[in-house]
Amino acid sequence: MNAAWSSPFVLIGGLLLLYVTLVLLVMVVFKSRRTIDIQRRQQQSPARQTALTVLTESTKGFIDSRLTVRRHGLLSQASLDAAGLKKHASDYVVIAGVVALIAGVTGVALGGLMFGVLVCIIAVLGLYATLRLLTARRRARFDEQVPDTLQMLTGGMRAGHSLLRAIDAGSKESEAPMSEELGRIVNETRIGRDMGESLSEVGARTASEDFQWIAQAIEIHREVGGDLAEVLDHVGETIRDRNQIRRQVRALSAEGRISALVLVALPVIMFTVLCFMNPLYAETFTSTLPGYFMIAAAVVLLSLGSFWLSIVIKPKF
Repeated sequence: MNAAWSSPFVLIGGLLLLYVTLVLLVMVVFKSRRTIDIQRRQQQSPARQTALTVLTESTKGFIDSRLTVRRHGLLSQASLDAAGLKKHASDYVVIAGVVALIAGVTGVALGGLMFGVLVCIIAVLGLYATLRLLTARRRARFDEQVPDTLQMLTGGMRAGHSLLRAIDAGSKESEAPMSEELGRIVNETRIGRDMGESLSEVGARTASEDFQWIAQAIEIHREVGGDLAEVLDHVGETIRDRNQIRRQVRALSAEGRISALVLVALPVIMFTVLCFMNPLYAETFTSTLPGYFMIAAAVVLLSLGSFWLSIVIKPKF
């Protein structure tokens, strides 16, 4: 033990720790407290932008100028708000372009020009399907929250709160996306917009017939008067009955929806597996003109079949 403690490495380590301790002591204890913020000490200079940043900003500005004219397009701000996406439409257009470009280059490197074009088209369709999926999921979740939110509003008004105060309380106690939409109604009303217009816009953005009924009931009450809480109670009973019937229909049509999903996905999955397991056999479809026509015909037939099955398994009532 004594030999170990008398080792020169232990002495050097002890000296290093002592010096570090002294440095920390000087920096912490004897440091002047009258310091100036680094932003005040440094001279303000314009931020340097790289060529990539300038190109990105100019591209986004051009896209914004084009999308401002078209307010109801696929990548308009309204469609992105319906999907719950917070950024500007130009950001997602640039992201989609980069993803499609990377997919196309990867496809060209793996299987040639036609395969690259096919992969690029699949990437664009995948992004479109993702946007539609996010929109559908947000709308479905919003519809599920409508009855509880309506009950919360009626309870707040029976407690003596105004309609705007009840909506504000509902936005704080609810979860997304209901909290986001109610908060947007409150903010728009506070800056001077008519509440009826804000309610109608939320119903149109979420494609919710139940919320549109609520907006119409509130608008009628503002014109003719009466007990709004009682009116909304009757509307809530109707909404709950419709939701019960909707769940029953969804349960009865579950087998049809699964069958449609299997029928549409099976050819695509089998072709993909065939391309990896036997590339020579699949080369007929990816390198000859008749193969391109067969792939195009398959895509058209699958699209028509998907459209027909979507109509059959989604009954209206």
